[in-house]
Amino acid sequence: MPRYFSDLLLRRLRNEIHWPILLKHLRWPHKRREDQLAFLCPRCREYRSAVNPRTNLGRCFYCQTNFNPIEMTMAVEECDFVTAVEYLLPLLPHEPPAAS
Repeated sequence: MPRYFSDLLLRRLRNEIHWPILLKHLRWPHKRREDQLAFLCPRCREYRSAVNPRTNLGRCFYCQTNFNPIEMTMAVEECDFVTAVEYLLPLLPHEPPAAS
């Protein structure tokens, strides 16, 4: 049976889970390079990647793949969307950020 998630919850998962926490939780290889976070791409296995903290998106510049925290979890854990969302729920901050 399909599981539905609110737009607000999905937006929070994509925007509020910080990459260092995500990568540590996934136990996924990552490192700091010139003050920027880089990770091993789960698709092509190259380290030519970076995380943009303004957009909370990761990008592999070798295979041209973009990742948000949900997509990264799906790729690393080799799971479906519902499983990835449920995996990420404990990583959400308890309070949503204040509106600016």
